[in-house]
Amino acid sequence: MAGGAHKELCSGERAVVLLFVFRVALSVPSSLFLHGSALCLLSLAALFVEISVESSNVSLQRFKTRPGASSGILLGASTLPSVMLSRLIQISRVLSIHENGAEAELAYLEMQYWTVSACCLGVLVFFLYLQATSRKNWGSPFSLFTREMSCTYLCVLLYMVTCYFCFKLKSDAGKMHCWFGSNIWYLISHGAATAVLIQHILQKFPSCSSIGEALLVSAGMVLCFGDMLTHTLAKVHTVSFGFMLQVQGELLGLLLVPMCFKLTVQIWGYCRNTSTPRKIEITTLFYTSIIVMLSFLMPAWMNFVHNFGVHPLLWVINFVFTSPLERLALCSYWICIIGISVFRFYNISKQSKTERILLRKYYHLVAVLLFVPALIFQPSFLDLAFGTALMVFLLLEMIRVWEIWPLGKMVHQFMNAFTDHRDSDVLIVSHFSLLLGCALPKWMSSGFNDRPLAPFAGILSLGIGDTMASMVGHKYGVLRWSKAGKKTVEGTAAGITSVWVACYILLPLLASSGYILSQHWGSLLIAVTLSGLLEAYTAQLDNAFIPLVFYSLLCL
Repeated sequence: MAGGAHKELCSGERAVVLLFVFRVALSVPSSLFLHGSALCLLSLAALFVEISVESSNVSLQRFKTRPGASSGILLGASTLPSVMLSRLIQISRVLSIHENGAEAELAYLEMQYWTVSACCLGVLVFFLYLQATSRKNWGSPFSLFTREMSCTYLCVLLYMVTCYFCFKLKSDAGKMHCWFGSNIWYLISHGAATAVLIQHILQKFPSCSSIGEALLVSAGMVLCFGDMLTHTLAKVHTVSFGFMLQVQGELLGLLLVPMCFKLTVQIWGYCRNTSTPRKIEITTLFYTSIIVMLSFLMPAWMNFVHNFGVHPLLWVINFVFTSPLERLALCSYWICIIGISVFRFYNISKQSKTERILLRKYYHLVAVLLFVPALIFQPSFLDLAFGTALMVFLLLEMIRVWEIWPLGKMVHQFMNAFTDHRDSDVLIVSHFSLLLGCALPKWMSSGFNDRPLAPFAGILSLGIGDTMASMVGHKYGVLRWSKAGKKTVEGTAAGITSVWVACYILLPLLASSGYILSQHWGSLLIAVTLSGLLEAYTAQLDNAFIPLVFYSLLCL
């Protein structure tokens, strides 16, 4: 056991993740020193928890995680806090040159950083509790498991002390908008909510994700819903976390539809005195839940909190027709590309012997064709388009899972043609991860952004880097990074080189479009290389993690 754990301690994925974290931490200015220290402590705690979990298999046996994947706790716990800290570093640069308008965004992002860190810490404490209560793991005081647990306790304690001093200093300086005590309880509540949510995800969706992937989703959802609840309770307008607020409200409303639908079906069955409603009744209840949530409840919430005074649908129509020629032309271009791609690739999947992994990478190239022109010429419209596409994907997945008439079986048949080992019978997540991987860097780049390549992080890493790595590695790869894995050195080299060349071509185009270039080539090389190495070593869902890691490094 000790030898196996020691071998795992030196794994490539962990080495790359720690290099990524330390790269972010070493870039912090003196004003964010405590934040960087907290990130290092959180990552070290995640490392020790991951080693103990994978050594004992207690948590892996309790939750049925995705087959063939490691726990991914270190990567899952480090990614979102690193992204937030990188964004904080970026915003702090505007304050260092005495520009106005960044103080509110800095304060908001600082609270978001501590919140998402607390979410990850809550999950680590939960798994630490599972390990500690498993008495069969306890050996002598000098056993590897006991040393790992002791190191984890120490890192968690030091993290809490660091967080306490940071909040105390801000409170004493009068820079916190809320009282010191209320901020601490705010963080604790988010940590507890994330621990509860990740259990629900791992139990309700078996074999759909690793622990690290579930942690990323749980922390992100708690952060968004917590932000929504804070807006509602405070009824104030604050800086938006990268989303256009109209789209954010509708997306969160769509995520609430399953709970609303399930409750409605139960009430209907109780009233009808039956446990299995007819298919026509389920279909009617589903579409009714969608209409009520998106057309009435969420618009009412947005109007209550922010006094919009206009329905989101009318706002969208007005926004599209603000620049009708460019935006309608872009919509026509998107429809043509999507129609041709879907028809062509679906026929190929049924008639040829082309491997499924290559078919999936064709969609990555389609993402480049779809998003790059819009990101250069219509970035604000792309924000709306990303949100709309995600809403459509969520809606279609619900229709597929519940087999809602008339599209349920048709959508399942189409989606099943492009699945791989990371998808399960319960959920198909690949298309979500590709879309979110391209959208999140763009959404998070809203507001101040002095790194013009940062919004392109998802498109470059997935649409170009990951695609070239897979195609070259599949056809020409010989040297494998590990005996158990399929990733090759040739594929990784092709992915890194292709992203580097794409950046070299893209920067002059951005300069000609009016962007101010401030990206240092040395920092860019580190970002491209580390994200490429992570793609080579990680067993996690790379569509979800690589864009966030690349975005975080590009912000530095």
